[in-house]
Amino acid sequence: MTFAPLNGLFTPYEKEAKKEAFRKYLESSGVVDSLTKVLVSLYEQDNKPASALEFVQQMLRGPTIVEYEKLEAEISELQTKYNELVATHQETCKQVSTFYP
Repeated sequence: MTFAPLNGLFTPYEKEAKKEAFRKYLESSGVVDSLTKVLVSLYEQDNKPASALEFVQQMLRGPTIVEYEKLEAEISELQTKYNELVATHQETCKQVSTFYP
């Protein structure tokens, strides 16, 4: 087990090792990737937002549980409508094929 010096100072090697461990932690947990995506999205905005910080916060926030549940319900509803439209389309194609074999 390694203990930090009593005065709180680390050798340059120890500092570098801590930085590297933290960098690996951020990469493995997806933080670096998420931040990169948000910053690229901000860069690609034609009309830059008045507050870059608010933009980043909003992009990282993600949907709440209530918002997520609403989105799931909307997906289910849209899937049902899609299935109905596909069935209607297939039936229409059958009817048309009887007129134009």
